Amino acid sequence: MQVKDIDTTKELPIMEYFYTIQGEGSYAGRAAFFIRLAGCDVGCVWCDVKESWNANEHPLLTIDFIIEEVVKSGANFVVITGGEPAMYDLTELTKRLKVLQLEIAIETSGTYALIGHIDWYCFSPKKFKQPVQDAYDKAAELKVIINHPSDFEFAELHASKVNSLCKLYLQPEWSKQDRFLPEIIAYVKRYPKWRISLQTHKFMQIP
Repeated sequence: MQVKDIDTTKELPIMEYFYTIQGEGSYAGRAAFFIRLAGCDVGCVWCDVKESWNANEHPLLTIDFIIEEVVKSGANFVVITGGEPAMYDLTELTKRLKVLQLEIAIETSGTYALIGHIDWYCFSPKKFKQPVQDAYDKAAELKVIINHPSDFEFAELHASKVNSLCKLYLQPEWSKQDRFLPEIIAYVKRYPKWRISLQTHKFMQIP
């Protein structure tokens, strides 16, 4: 659910923000300031941040405030996530971050065309809502969550549509990791265009 009638040049609905270590995908292990926007209409049944779905349950924070928090952290890399962050016009937020010469990544289901300047586009498609073409065009990283045996076929479908430079990742859904990780390992050995992503922040017990 998205907050209506907000001025995204001044404020955004934010569930949380924190300085941590990126746990997944291409930038796993890198220090990152996370900005988790509130609001999502995709509705993944296994989502581990369902409390982010209703944007009206979270505060509208000013972009000035968020920029101040990023600066105080000392971060040089910012990850915008959600929820579904591409629901919002991110022009002002990303412009302000680029003025600080920070690198910016987004984690998105690709169900909305991105508005804003992003250096790294992590595209994680879901079965619950169809992505837009913009996601395939911009994807630097395709990260498919494996929660069911049919997800391997789902992953290949999306891999066939992304640009040729996009990195391809398979990631086990956390609660089913014991079941699916062996299958993912075997699959990546058979099809080495894929890489494995793990939620290493959960092993490290950090946000």
